[in-house]
Amino acid sequence: MTGTDTVPFVAQVVWSPDLLGYDFGHGHPMSPTRLDLTMRLVRALGLLDAPGVEVVGTSPATDEVLDLVHDPAYVAAVHAASEQGVENAALGLGTEDDPVFAGMHEAAARILSGSYEAAGAVWSGHALHAVNIAGGMHHAQRGAASGFCIYNDAAAAVRRLLDDGAERVAYVDLDAHHGDGVESIFWDDPRVLTVSVHQSGATLFPGTGHATDTGGATASGTAVNLGLPRRTDGSRWLRAVDAVVPPVLRAFRPQVVVSQHGCDAHGHDPLSDLDVSIDAQRTAVRWIHELTHELAEGRWVALGGGGYSVTSVVPFAWSNVVAEVVHAPVAPSTPVPVAWRDHITAVAHRETAALMGDGEVAFTSWGRGYDPEDEVDRAVVATRKAVFPLLGLDAHFD
Repeated sequence: MTGTDTVPFVAQVVWSPDLLGYDFGHGHPMSPTRLDLTMRLVRALGLLDAPGVEVVGTSPATDEVLDLVHDPAYVAAVHAASEQGVENAALGLGTEDDPVFAGMHEAAARILSGSYEAAGAVWSGHALHAVNIAGGMHHAQRGAASGFCIYNDAAAAVRRLLDDGAERVAYVDLDAHHGDGVESIFWDDPRVLTVSVHQSGATLFPGTGHATDTGGATASGTAVNLGLPRRTDGSRWLRAVDAVVPPVLRAFRPQVVVSQHGCDAHGHDPLSDLDVSIDAQRTAVRWIHELTHELAEGRWVALGGGGYSVTSVVPFAWSNVVAEVVHAPVAPSTPVPVAWRDHITAVAHRETAALMGDGEVAFTSWGRGYDPEDEVDRAVVATRKAVFPLLGLDAHFD
């Protein structure tokens, strides 16, 4: 299938077993097993058989493409680390978070290429939506690795859209950790709105993403940061997302949306302190999808990201992302395919959930009132006060 004239739409799913090569070694949280198990579940649910789905592989990006979002000297250092084992802690290469491994450059460049090309497919009209669950490497800086991220594919996707002619691109990051790399790369670019909903930088890596961080001098109001307190649960998380994300997107009116769906906000995740259920995250994915159709004629590039509860969270959360992208949402009451559950038992020696959801989540909309005693509400107020006036929005909270 080569275009949108043969089916109602084309949803591009970036996937190849080659993407499993991004592997920092045994014991590292960023295990490629999470990708393998996700795609096994995606296939078992029949999501790749939905009408209009196009599965595409990807090759490593060229240095010319990498240089669009990274310093050439840094790219050269990654080559040296990958090919000769040269560590460079000053550039984040050879640290506990980002240990050097053979083939590092090719593996990271392949992920970046997947998101870069997906963005091109969406902007050209070949695909309406695209998803790269291996992507979402949002911590990588222009000149350094950081937080398990070597090359910043999310930034590359945004850059591709700008270079292809987009005038307003929204980047929405729902990972438990602040999307600092993408924000910093586009800090002074008024064409890019970066929105990050994360655990407060006061209590979690990378320590950034404060409400008062609202963009550079030439792009004031185009960085939106909502840092939430520890143990924020799904209903309060959804309330916070709803109070900030739709209003700022509607004010910015993006022509295309890139979203990052790190699922490490879940209560089972070992690397964050939030408590956001799979079903709450599923609801947020649906909201992003609906906003793309409302504001951007459906143009949407969805990415993976963090998520380190490998068997009990990641495959479920990201299968929901893929399902939303291909217009085949999976109800929380859907039984988990027996063959997939048997595979988990065989490889991980543990039982897994019998249903795709972990309980529907209700939330109270912001319009129903503000509780000054609630930490989440106070975080929302801080963000709205800091950035809403810059976007021409009313920051009222009473």
